[in-house]
Amino acid sequence: MKNLIRYLIFAGALLFNVAARAQTEANDQSLRYQEQRMVFLQWDQNKFTPKPGFLSLNPEYWLTWGFFYPNYHKTDLRPLSATGPQTQRLTLVADMKSTDGKYKLQSDTARNTMLSEIANTTGAISEADPLWLLYYKKQFKPVLNYSYATLLTGQPPTVTQELSTEGILTWYNNEMGRLQQRVQGAHTADMDRGSRIMAYFRLLQEYKKINAVWNIRVAAAAKTIQMNNITKQFKSFQTTVPDWSPSSDVIIANKVLTHVQ
Repeated sequence: MKNLIRYLIFAGALLFNVAARAQTEANDQSLRYQEQRMVFLQWDQNKFTPKPGFLSLNPEYWLTWGFFYPNYHKTDLRPLSATGPQTQRLTLVADMKSTDGKYKLQSDTARNTMLSEIANTTGAISEADPLWLLYYKKQFKPVLNYSYATLLTGQPPTVTQELSTEGILTWYNNEMGRLQQRVQGAHTADMDRGSRIMAYFRLLQEYKKINAVWNIRVAAAAKTIQMNNITKQFKSFQTTVPDWSPSSDVIIANKVLTHVQ
């Protein structure tokens, strides 16, 4: 029984010793150097082990390097070396990033320039132009709101008949219709802001001329009707001179002479 216990203790100690040896850290210097060579740490010619030895008679050297990889140590193969593929890739990525930044800057500049040009030329936002809001919209209101139905509002029928007979009514209606279309076209068309403002200016001058002619012809028509009525009254002896006496002419003549002196 005692022998069995001793045997079990010896077997347990032996197994513990084997397990302890199995957990021992491997410390292969050549393997560690190779791991360092494969990343970035070193590519030292003196750390290529095993070495040739005396007269290059070391068999481990020939089995490791001489027969299979004789030129391996002559070229730096580290990915992160100065000329390594990973370093080149990172350099290329940095260059591409810089190029992308330049392209983006150029694209943003072109975009901002294009937006500025669009804002300066498009007719879609011409309604928000300050000069239009503050001046031209008010000036062109009679043109944009023009209609034939309201053209002769407040005018006597005789004046309307006189203007129609002379052809002034048709002329003014046609001119205002064309001018209305031109103002709307200048306001909505795509053009340079300076050209749009000059178009407003020219159209406004045309409107003032047309409106001045119209006002003169309306006034002339009313005056013509008045003179025709007075002429008819004279011809029918219906005209009366109120408060007239033979001395009235003398009084009037003396007033004129006094004013002249």
